[in-house]
Amino acid sequence: MDLTGTLEIVRLTDVGLKRDHNEDAVAGDASSGLVVLADGMGGYKAGEVASEIAVLTIVAELKEALVDFQPGRVDDSGMQMEAQLIRKAVEKANADIYQVSQTQPQCNGMGTTLVVALFTNDKVLVGHIGDSRMYRLRGDSFRQITEDHSLLQEQINCGLITPEQAKLSQNKNLVTRALGVDPEVELELHQYDAHPGDLYLLCSDGLSDLIEDEDIYLTLSSLSANLELAAHQLVQMANDHGGKDNISVILARVTKPFPANTGWRHRLLNWLK
Repeated sequence: MDLTGTLEIVRLTDVGLKRDHNEDAVAGDASSGLVVLADGMGGYKAGEVASEIAVLTIVAELKEALVDFQPGRVDDSGMQMEAQLIRKAVEKANADIYQVSQTQPQCNGMGTTLVVALFTNDKVLVGHIGDSRMYRLRGDSFRQITEDHSLLQEQINCGLITPEQAKLSQNKNLVTRALGVDPEVELELHQYDAHPGDLYLLCSDGLSDLIEDEDIYLTLSSLSANLELAAHQLVQMANDHGGKDNISVILARVTKPFPANTGWRHRLLNWLK
């Protein structure tokens, strides 16, 4: 399913003001409808290795798998069948990162957060691990559509602290799930309807830890006509607030519907019937 002309994608990553190298990695391909963001961790430059392996592996696995894949099919739960491809790609990335961490002493214990989104058949499949996030701006409605896998989020869910108290916590970077740390990892994966005009933001915690959701919303709302400018403005805002971490953002806007039955394969099959 070629989504060229259906998605507008802008990606930007910045080292920030406090780090000497960038451990984030981002990728986006409008034709296949795929965007991926990873925020690495562990040892000197090992996080950079983990995030790069994650992004390169997932992009390569999915782009190859989607070449001969017929979109539009769903499984027994109503989930797009592409979800299985995403899970397999993430499993491969997890195995690759873990294998390197076990065989290369300088990479021992490395891992990465992950957000991966695949746009297909008027849906977006969103998978994530850790505390990198995905937000959606739809009209005047702005919401976070991933929930952090973090100690803070677990404390909020249990009622131990409030979201306001969490903003002041010193434990913001304690994730409870990461890619490549263990032989197996659980990917949280959900499916959402994607509407023309939707604007999706993927970001590392270098942005979300420093900038309030309301300010992110105001920036996206006011600069939505120019995604390049919006991305640079978000990064600049994080740096203006200290830039204590690497900062990565991907913006993806849906410009028109993309039902599976408009693809050339479907039209060819109908013509041959």
